[in-house]
Amino acid sequence: MQKTSARLLSLLSLLQTRRDWPGALLAERLDVTPRTVRRDVDRLRELGYPVAAMKGPDGGYRLDAGTELPPLLFDDEQAVALAVALQIATASGAGIEEAAARALNTVRQVLPARLRHRVDTLQVTAVDRPTGRPEPQVDGGVLMALGAAVHAREVLRFDYSPVSGPSPATGPLPGPGSATGPLPSPGPATEPLPGPASPPLPPPRRVEPHHLVTWGRRWYLVAWDLERADWRTFRADRIVPRTPTGPRFTPRELPGGSVAAFITARFRGSAAATEDGIGGWPCRGEVILALPAAEVVRHTREGIVEELGPDRCRLVLGSWSWPGLATAIGRFDADIEVIGPPELRSAFAQLATRYAAAAGPPARDR
Repeated sequence: MQKTSARLLSLLSLLQTRRDWPGALLAERLDVTPRTVRRDVDRLRELGYPVAAMKGPDGGYRLDAGTELPPLLFDDEQAVALAVALQIATASGAGIEEAAARALNTVRQVLPARLRHRVDTLQVTAVDRPTGRPEPQVDGGVLMALGAAVHAREVLRFDYSPVSGPSPATGPLPGPGSATGPLPSPGPATEPLPGPASPPLPPPRRVEPHHLVTWGRRWYLVAWDLERADWRTFRADRIVPRTPTGPRFTPRELPGGSVAAFITARFRGSAAATEDGIGGWPCRGEVILALPAAEVVRHTREGIVEELGPDRCRLVLGSWSWPGLATAIGRFDADIEVIGPPELRSAFAQLATRYAAAAGPPARDR
């Protein structure tokens, strides 16, 4: 049996994980008798933790929240998980990086030496592909407003600031047009009052917010657009919520079966995900490579690799364009046999002509 201090920590940890705990279940989880649980609950109350008793056939306990709640206690796994989560939050793009770094430093200072060593040896660094421009930051108040609307299942109204051309991160994501416009200032917006010379402002978007997600250090709102009667994905850094929110709605079923499958398919330009994971690409081809399948698998994150022999394999891969697909396949240093389609064969011929010209003498020497 655990010592009393360790058992109290375990009991407090359990009470923090769910709202209501039957007494018998707590006793089973702690491997003690219900009487011991009652005594430990009394000890927590003496320490200032507001543990309420629940009436009923089995009885139970609940840790009430309140301004008088003493500092929370974490077991070893919770403390390490909290430190790792704060490390990730310092690169979240949610406008909380500085606060997360300060919170991580505070948590580290109060950790026991053995846990501090574990945290220091588990350094997490979020690395994104360089884009040559600063990543957009989202105001924390905007994320809180979006998250609250998702949680409450309330229709959301907001102004959406588009940019010129498709964003590299969003690609051909369905959504607003591509007219240029200034980025919105964060925070809830009131009804705009255009001046005498101002062009007419577009009406606010009205959506049923379903999920708040991150992709490539950017935040997105997945929602059902009420005006367009279709699913849309909006960049959170371009959203200025309006108040108040609208009526409550019944959640719809998201295409693809999960938010991860839906987002992946949308970023590939497809309305729905496919079982093989590559059907969403607009261009898909099949080749045979003179390489072992194990070697090809190590260098392709997406696609289907089928072993045909010790030094031959079949590769099915997708891309945004046929030249892009041919280039992706050509990076394998091996002979290539194109199975299809004809567009992929033409793309290889186009690249062969281009590469042959590039390998020749410079134009000024001809």
